[in-house]
Amino acid sequence: MASEFEVSGRNTEALFTLKLHRGDGMLLLAMNWKKGEPPSDFVGFAIEYKEPNGQKFFVLRNRLGFPDVDGQVNPNQISTRLSPIQKFRWVHFPRNANSPGGFVYRVFPVFMNAQDELSYGDFQEAVIELRRETYPDVLNVAFTRGFVSSQAFVEQYQSAGDISTLLPAKAADGLNFEPSHPKAKEALDWMGFEARSAILEVLDQAIADQNAEVKVIAFDLNESEIVNRLEQLGSRLSIIIDDSKDHKEEGSSENQAEERLIVSAGAEAVKRQHMSSLQHNKIIIVDSPTIQTVVCGSTNFSWRGFFVQANNAVVLQGIDAVKVFTSAFENYWQQPKDFEDTSSAGWNDLNLPSIDARVAFSPHSSANALLQTIGDDINRHTTSCLFFSLAFLYQTKGAIRDAIEKILKDENIFVYGISDKKIGGLDLQKPDGNLAPVFPAALTKNIPKPFSAEPTGGGGTRMHHKFVVIDFDKPTARVYLGSYNFSPTADTKNGENLLLIKDRRIAVSYVVEAVRIIDHYHFRVVQQEAQDAQRTLHLKKPPRQTGEKPWWDEDYRNAQKIRDRELFA
Repeated sequence: MASEFEVSGRNTEALFTLKLHRGDGMLLLAMNWKKGEPPSDFVGFAIEYKEPNGQKFFVLRNRLGFPDVDGQVNPNQISTRLSPIQKFRWVHFPRNANSPGGFVYRVFPVFMNAQDELSYGDFQEAVIELRRETYPDVLNVAFTRGFVSSQAFVEQYQSAGDISTLLPAKAADGLNFEPSHPKAKEALDWMGFEARSAILEVLDQAIADQNAEVKVIAFDLNESEIVNRLEQLGSRLSIIIDDSKDHKEEGSSENQAEERLIVSAGAEAVKRQHMSSLQHNKIIIVDSPTIQTVVCGSTNFSWRGFFVQANNAVVLQGIDAVKVFTSAFENYWQQPKDFEDTSSAGWNDLNLPSIDARVAFSPHSSANALLQTIGDDINRHTTSCLFFSLAFLYQTKGAIRDAIEKILKDENIFVYGISDKKIGGLDLQKPDGNLAPVFPAALTKNIPKPFSAEPTGGGGTRMHHKFVVIDFDKPTARVYLGSYNFSPTADTKNGENLLLIKDRRIAVSYVVEAVRIIDHYHFRVVQQEAQDAQRTLHLKKPPRQTGEKPWWDEDYRNAQKIRDRELFA
């Protein structure tokens, strides 16, 4: 059925299997050969798709091509019918992903003979509904693009203007910065992706509903579109803004926002705090007779949060969700010094229809701390796979780091992870073992043709997610997510939100996000650190000489790649 979050092709004549995994604004295609290994003349997959109610198929394009007789590669993207994808899985962002109805995907195996002529086998076809919301009117997962360091950004936007024309140089300049890039609106829409649009939509709905009361907790607050909307709410707004370190310095955007919101909402509606370290929540609560909505997750209301970092936002609907988050807001407001003694510090059921979801807020006391219980969950209940995107794992010791180190050594569990920086102690893995956690990198040196140099998006964190997915392929699938950094400080000192959602559709969505980020950066890390970096990247032709291997050889020899191929397909 098109409404399912995982759909398989059913062509018995095709030589391979196809499985589509629904993400939010994207999907993952996974292929696997049905019987044994592919033939040596198999050179990859051609992929095409048709939009809901569409009349024609669009062919996906590949940046890599086959070398010509002189060993040169075409610098342009080429149809995958001519430059097939030499991978057993692929993440695709279709145009108009929010369109209602089923997207049709066709995948063809591509073969090459001794004369370099291409031919095609029987295709697999599957139909999947992506739709705008993960669970319409209940829960929506939304992601930022987080791809400033990418060839797509370079080609679409950097060619028309430097990144300095899109983003402010300093956070303190954020509220007064006006982009001068000729494609500013298009570029910012692309960079902010679904998370930004979902958050702005919630605020726009609140502005339009004169009966809506809005409560906000903000860590970084320097994005002008957000603050402008908060001002429009007038006295219907109550807001807590972090005042730790940089946020309380003279001239900070958070100080500027405070001054502006005191004028629009009143001094009694604006509070500054940092708990024992940080007020690190990123929360919006909208409550009216017709709208009950909560926004939470990792996305700061800032230029970097929307446009540079990889982030997620979760939009919850319903009276119970609003009650739980409102109670936490009031406890932060009224009793920040003993917040850990309130009911908000324990698990609170969100009572979402057909979704097992709960939330707990930090700081916790030693009696209700959660970090060790999450580590125990990873250790005791991960039976198939573990995916994680943890911004500060590189500098965080404790239960989660210990659990990941242990799981990485288990040859029966597939592990895929990313942190914002290289992680000492987790880097040396067996050649056929689980990959060491990846970290964001841009192509700034050792740049292979046909790629171009990429911007880094300035200093600071780029991979800002905080989520862990356990056994996405099992009925017991679950996701931990929120603003919570899975550290002792996040557990017992900061103001944070941590959600535990036991639901396969949501788990799959976060796994697709993890895969697209890790795949994107893994190549860049390898290229950046290679002593003998590849100078030209191209597709591999079938083996023609003794000792040559087909492109897919490692996928059938390397234990980690075998697990990868079989897990998704």
